Amino acid sequence: MKDGYLFIILSIIVLFFFACTRRKNDDMTHLVKEWEKKEIIFPNNLYFTLYGKDTVQYPAHLQYTILSYVDSAGCFSCKLQLPMWREFIHRLDSTYPGKVSVLLFLHSKSEIELLYALKKNGFDYPVCIDENDKLNRLNHFPSDMAFQTFLLDKDNKVLAMGNPILNPKIKELYLKIIRGNDIVSTAGKGITQTKVHIDVSFLRLGNFDWQEEQKATFILKNIGDNPLVIQDVATSCGCTTVAYSKEPALPGKEIDLEVVYKAEHPEHFDKTITVYCNAETSPLVLKISGDAK
Repeated sequence: MKDGYLFIILSIIVLFFFACTRRKNDDMTHLVKEWEKKEIIFPNNLYFTLYGKDTVQYPAHLQYTILSYVDSAGCFSCKLQLPMWREFIHRLDSTYPGKVSVLLFLHSKSEIELLYALKKNGFDYPVCIDENDKLNRLNHFPSDMAFQTFLLDKDNKVLAMGNPILNPKIKELYLKIIRGNDIVSTAGKGITQTKVHIDVSFLRLGNFDWQEEQKATFILKNIGDNPLVIQDVATSCGCTTVAYSKEPALPGKEIDLEVVYKAEHPEHFDKTITVYCNAETSPLVLKISGDAK
């Protein structure tokens, strides 16, 4: 693997996790080095399924493989982000046909919850329901979900790591490697920055019936000298969606982020919306909280 791969990954970590302590960054650096070129070991007798019913053929062994492992710790449906995975897989299949396979290994203590999430989101792509956590037992994946997804070569060796669904810069890195482009950092290159003002970055939605959809609006005002462009928005949970205008906001203008939260069951929640844009302070972190009764 080219030295540039590691450099890009480390650069991404520095740029987008700058709020972490130095010790945490050192731990991440060590983690990346540990997994560089490491071969992923797969269990024997793998079975992939649609909605837990129809067993399908193991996905073809292609030039590249994106492997994502999801365990049951915390909010399982939040981790899955199935709509975003479906969109990303469709993009890969249409843009790079026969070049990239996506393997989703799902380990859940509640198969009912897992199957419900797959059906609810209409996720018609094969997944491996790893009831006994065999894949993790063989490979001992990092506990941080941000580092439980890998881009592998044809020999199942790690080319890059990080979740392309949660981080658009990781997605950009994966696509560059798949395209075969020279791997050079594009962070900030060719992008004119501006300044953003947000009146409120944290909204409390209060108490409400868990079956009732809740809405909130964040307003981003461009107070800089260049157009404001939102490049991507990531949410911490599939139960939270965001709609916004893809048109640039000229200096002095605003972009509304329309957030919709739909609880899957009664719960207290704290959800995060991360906005990637050409603001000097990007990524912008917004939060909502409340109690779905």
